[in-house]
Amino acid sequence: MSQADITVNDTTESFLNLLDQSFQEMTSIEGSVVSGTVLSIEKDMILIDVGLKSEGRVPLREFVTGDNDVEIKVGDIVEVYIESLEDINGQAVLSREKARREESWVNLEKAHEMQKRVNGVIFGKVKGGFTVDLEGATAFLPGSQVDIRPIKDLGSLMGTPQPFQILKMDRRRGNIVVSRRAVLEDSRAEARSELVSNLQEGQVLQGIIKNITDYGAFVDLGGVDGLLHVTDISWKRINHPSEALQIGESVQVKVIKFNNETQRISLGIKQLSEDPWTQVFERFPIGTRLSGVVTNITDYGSFVELEDGIEGLVHVSEMSWTKKNVHPGKIVSSSEKVEVIVLDIDVPKRRISLGIKQCIENPWETFKANNKPGETIEGEVRNITEFGLFLALSEDIDGLVHLSDLSWDGNGDELIKTFIKGNQVKAKILDIDVEKERVSLGIKQLTEDVASIEIDNIRKGTTVTCTITSISDAGLDVTVGENNIKGYIKRNDLSRERADQRTDRYGVGDKVDATVTNFDKKQKKLSLSIKAKEIEEEKKALADYGSSDSGASLGDILGAALAKKDSSSN
Repeated sequence: MSQADITVNDTTESFLNLLDQSFQEMTSIEGSVVSGTVLSIEKDMILIDVGLKSEGRVPLREFVTGDNDVEIKVGDIVEVYIESLEDINGQAVLSREKARREESWVNLEKAHEMQKRVNGVIFGKVKGGFTVDLEGATAFLPGSQVDIRPIKDLGSLMGTPQPFQILKMDRRRGNIVVSRRAVLEDSRAEARSELVSNLQEGQVLQGIIKNITDYGAFVDLGGVDGLLHVTDISWKRINHPSEALQIGESVQVKVIKFNNETQRISLGIKQLSEDPWTQVFERFPIGTRLSGVVTNITDYGSFVELEDGIEGLVHVSEMSWTKKNVHPGKIVSSSEKVEVIVLDIDVPKRRISLGIKQCIENPWETFKANNKPGETIEGEVRNITEFGLFLALSEDIDGLVHLSDLSWDGNGDELIKTFIKGNQVKAKILDIDVEKERVSLGIKQLTEDVASIEIDNIRKGTTVTCTITSISDAGLDVTVGENNIKGYIKRNDLSRERADQRTDRYGVGDKVDATVTNFDKKQKKLSLSIKAKEIEEEKKALADYGSSDSGASLGDILGAALAKKDSSSN
């Protein structure tokens, strides 16, 4: 082979190597970002020279800014992405958007590696969250990562540039997950640290109601929460915090107590205004008549609001002059406006005792002024109890006829059964006690107590004639006199002889003579003894006709006494 042939072969091989190298270089730039020069701007396309054998075209819309303006001119150097070296027309296929995306990915990967925040704009909503534009790259924002607390209106967040934290990146799949919540939590932690370090009791702060419970509300002070107890929301009575507050509401609060060790913060709203109890004596002197609104009803009374923050209790005993043992809810209603009188004030315990009944005339005093003990009055039988009758003396006042005042003979238990509710009954006024709110009546007092008069004439030791009314093994029930005064003869008082102390010797209706051994005026009952009568007769016979010492027997003495009695009667 000649030298010329060798030179030609070397040249050909070198050319082929250069051609192959050039082809590899051209192939390697496909899918990469390169710089190009704007050659011309047509109607909707831009012609760009990127150093290839042919120019490429990029849609004009890919150069539109956020203000819908196109800020590009001929001769500008721009970054573009080479999708293909040439299309069917032999032109390079370029993309400005993909160039921006590639550039953005590089920057985002660096930020993710360094845990730096990135700026982006929420521009769309998808299933489970939102889409975010991170300067050309599209990221996913999960719904749980939008904010620290649920947000009802996301309109204010859409289209607004704000910082995000990259949670995860996968360039091969083109996935980016970001969090706005992480940024907010970091900011809250910083704010919390600053707030806690400067927190002092008595400080006034602005906060947001975060949560409401039965015992109070939690207030977000900007990174740290404080408890606003239900008793510190208002000076007035609040049964539940939701009556005065709602979640998401902005409130001004005062730091009541701060424990630096436990980081517990107690807050108050009512402490921002003057305590209405400081001037309570001046505003509500005892005896003052006021109007208020019933705010709460309990078994023991009702609470009446006199003004914001000032409530008083009307005890059930101070609600009505006449309605006793009645639930307060049957006398007043919630939200009802009522007239009250201040009865007592206890500032340390924050208590005001009120009365409703004192605002009207006392019917007991009116009744006493119009009626006197000893007078006869008529009323309807309103109630019958085991201890007596209640008669309606007026619309509000009842009088009591006790069982013992139904009849002189003490048979009230039986007599009360003859009365009927609704019937009109006459009675005598025995007593009027305004303080105890009581009127005592008597029915038996309408008649004279003849039995008492008769029993007054009976003396102990007197012999009386009795009529047997009932018989038992223990003794005899008897009546004495025209008014049938009750008496009783015990079995061992039936005879001085033990053999004759038998109740079966007698029958109901039999009449016997007996001596009065005792009497009970209150019960109107006599204790009698046949035995005592016999003993007394024996003593008298011995005194009149001698004794057994003279030789005469007791039978002779008694026989003589009886004979003398018979002869004297003849």
